[in-house]
Amino acid sequence: MNKNLLVAALLLFLNVSLSLAQDAKKETIENIIQEAEKNSQLEKLAHELLDVVGPRLVGTPQMNNAHDWAVKKYQDWGITAEKEQWGKWKGWERGITHVDMISPRIQSLEARQLAWSPSTGKNGVTAEVIIIPEAADSSDFASKLQQVKGKFVMISMPQPTGRPDDNWEEWATPESFEKMKKDRDSLEKQWDARLEKTGLGYRDLPAALEKAGAAGIVTSRWSRGFGVNKVFSASTKKIPTIDVSLEDYGMLYRLAEYGDKPTIKVVAESKELGEVPTFNTIAKIEGTEKPEEYVILSAHFDSWDGATGATDNGTGTLVMMEALRILKKMYPNPKRTIMVGHWGSEEQGLNGSRAFVKDHPEIVENMQVLFNQDNGTGRVVNISGNGFLHAYDYLGEWLYEVPEAVTTHIETEFPGTPGRGGSDYASFVAAGAPAFNLSSLSWDYWNYTWHTNRDTYDKIVFDDVRNNVILTAILAYMASEDPERTSREKINLPVSRRSGEQMTWPEPRDAQRAGMLED
Repeated sequence: MNKNLLVAALLLFLNVSLSLAQDAKKETIENIIQEAEKNSQLEKLAHELLDVVGPRLVGTPQMNNAHDWAVKKYQDWGITAEKEQWGKWKGWERGITHVDMISPRIQSLEARQLAWSPSTGKNGVTAEVIIIPEAADSSDFASKLQQVKGKFVMISMPQPTGRPDDNWEEWATPESFEKMKKDRDSLEKQWDARLEKTGLGYRDLPAALEKAGAAGIVTSRWSRGFGVNKVFSASTKKIPTIDVSLEDYGMLYRLAEYGDKPTIKVVAESKELGEVPTFNTIAKIEGTEKPEEYVILSAHFDSWDGATGATDNGTGTLVMMEALRILKKMYPNPKRTIMVGHWGSEEQGLNGSRAFVKDHPEIVENMQVLFNQDNGTGRVVNISGNGFLHAYDYLGEWLYEVPEAVTTHIETEFPGTPGRGGSDYASFVAAGAPAFNLSSLSWDYWNYTWHTNRDTYDKIVFDDVRNNVILTAILAYMASEDPERTSREKINLPVSRRSGEQMTWPEPRDAQRAGMLED
């Protein structure tokens, strides 16, 4: 064959091949979008995870139920999945909690037992409620500790208003709003001084009151929104700790302050379950051309249990599950292995993901990329390059294939600086692997749903979650198809504006492998 004809034929073949590849890519992306929009499983998954399984506190049977549910769901979709043990934790199960004021009148209170709080038993504990004794200094406080014996002790500041600031700003006169804030600031300073004079830290104080014979601890951690409190864990080992709504806590405080001697009955039927295993759930679609290279979708599976953990991190979990379901259906033979990591015990220090990084160096070494989603129900609006010098080269190319209706909301920061905590992507960044957080807009996340008693199904904005599914699935597809490996070259970190010292790359840390267990 004539040399010129051979070159022409080769060029024609390459052009046809490129055109077919482009057509295939376009078709796959369109199929992903159509499946996400026309056949979404998000609402059903949310119901099963949040309404049926419920909150997912590490060490509880509900956390284990969640792992089993996810494994079964993936298997139903034809996706390989398994629970992978990484440690152990203090086992505990929440039971019925009921708190009633029985004097000076009868009223059921909005309250709940804190995580890992000791049980009261079925008969409950009935006692007078008092305010933590006021003292001149730590010695004086120690001398007054006998006052708490047999009493429920209130250790949180009473809030002067249950209205969030934006409500005040809308309706109050400017003078009234400023006066309220000034009075609140003054009260906070007085309360902080009162606690400081005990000579004890916030977590040491309940233990001291327990040792002095208190019947229980009463807290209220208002989250600056109507009807919403932060709900974390107890610091007591023998007596119950409860969190009470701002409204009911304020009533109890005023009754105690005015000398009306309020009495409450607390029934909190939790169970201690000894040592239990802790897991991650790992699901994957095996790669066909480069099975030992990995695209990882990441979301922590656990939650606090003041509510059902809908936006922290139910929504992130749903995004990754739905994205993998769609990829299995529309892209069943990926070039690289696409994996989902549902991490356990993120809330106590990124434990599940840190354990995975430590236990699977071969996967971390061969990661193409990791995408993590955590912070709430909103559509993704920010992606940082996390200090990887050439992150723009590949992320920019992949994002270009995402519909403009999705990317129009997204701001990027390249190259950025390495994330050091806050969510599980940081575990992989510390190991030098290209991991990125898909950060979403607020929807008042910090005040209303982050670790609160209002983080429930009804707070999910499914249009935004579907938006994030489309983004995640297309990014995973593009990362799998990319002929090039992603660069891990890091930037030269700048001097910290805060400390004035040279910044360094974060160091990998192992998980807490035996949580809340005595040595």
